[in-house]
Amino acid sequence: MTDVVIQVEHLSKRYRIGRAQQRHDTLRDLIVDLGTRMVHRLTRKTPSDSHDAPPEDVIWALKDVSFEVRRGEVLGIIGRNGAGKSTLLKILSRITEPTEGRAIVRGRVGSLLEVGTGFHPELTGRENIYLNGAILGMRKAEIDRKFDEIVAFAEIERFLDTPVKRYSSGMYVRLAFAVAAHLEPEILLVDEVLAVGDAAFQKKCLGKMSQVAGEGRTVLFVSHNMDAVRKLCSHAILLDNGRREAAGSADWVISEYLTRGGTSLSPVISLPPGSEDAPGAATTLRVLAMDGTPQAQFRLWERWRIALEFEIFRPLGHVIAAVGILNFEGVSIITYWSRPKDLEPGHYCVEFTCNVPLKACDLNFAVGLSEHERTFYYVQGVGHVAISEIAQGEQPFRASSAGLLLSRQECEIVSRNGCSAAS
Repeated sequence: MTDVVIQVEHLSKRYRIGRAQQRHDTLRDLIVDLGTRMVHRLTRKTPSDSHDAPPEDVIWALKDVSFEVRRGEVLGIIGRNGAGKSTLLKILSRITEPTEGRAIVRGRVGSLLEVGTGFHPELTGRENIYLNGAILGMRKAEIDRKFDEIVAFAEIERFLDTPVKRYSSGMYVRLAFAVAAHLEPEILLVDEVLAVGDAAFQKKCLGKMSQVAGEGRTVLFVSHNMDAVRKLCSHAILLDNGRREAAGSADWVISEYLTRGGTSLSPVISLPPGSEDAPGAATTLRVLAMDGTPQAQFRLWERWRIALEFEIFRPLGHVIAAVGILNFEGVSIITYWSRPKDLEPGHYCVEFTCNVPLKACDLNFAVGLSEHERTFYYVQGVGHVAISEIAQGEQPFRASSAGLLLSRQECEIVSRNGCSAAS
């Protein structure tokens, strides 16, 4: 028996976008249009599927996509909104049919594509568990065996006999995921519904999907959370405008995705100018290895440096320079501050030694300058540095929060000529 459980071959899906309804100015026009529709119906060819539709009325949600997924593999599917990710999962779930190509799926599929997909709003949570189990082809005895585990995971014991139409979106998605993950599908398809849940529930879901994969079942995971994709998936594919643009290891595909989005790895970052009336502005941010070499990719626990160069246009007192490190979801991880210093007009530099051992992730920066705690320059979301998985033998770092915010006041502002990173 083959290990390939999902085989996608030259898959394409075409939609016809809406346009104004055709006018019938005369009875003759109406009769001709009705005749055309009858011919289409008799030949099983609807106008919306016609290949001779004007190009401006047709969009290809998917175009010539091919890939294979093996049993037990966790595949991430990433891309911008409208790239075709959800359309692909709907075809694999047999919700919609492809226009061209084919998708072969070997095994029982559990899908979580939208909040409450497959739920009947008038039925209670209890009844929907059994309904979804039946849709998956399970017998009542199988559902009974998993029932308590599903309810405990979803944390909806008090509302089990309440119609799901009265559930909050969070309750809805907790129950939907619990049903999809626990009723033992051989293939689990998960779209970006976990964004509805809180952080604790997302963590629990990721753990459950890892467990499902560890049991030899297959997971396809669509998400905009690159940290989650990197943590959960061994491989990934990148979709863009309906086409498969990249496929390979999750780390490499994520890097390709961020690069295509204009966030390529950048060890030397030219900062935008400040406002015209500001008393100073940052000019350059350099990311360096400990030996001073410009570098934008590091290992967990590896030490590296940030050198911030800036200009002061008039005498200022109590100047502080700060560099914040954020993940690509905008969560602040750590902020470095200089010691306050009175400065005359000139070029200056401040260097920080960094170590961000929270987890493998992609990072960018926020830069700020202030005088007596009044900010006169600030920019956020610049640059792109990648932190990869820990090397063999290193110990993982455990933090209480991925949004850890720290500050250090230990670095001196020096003249630019005294900065080792200055060119």
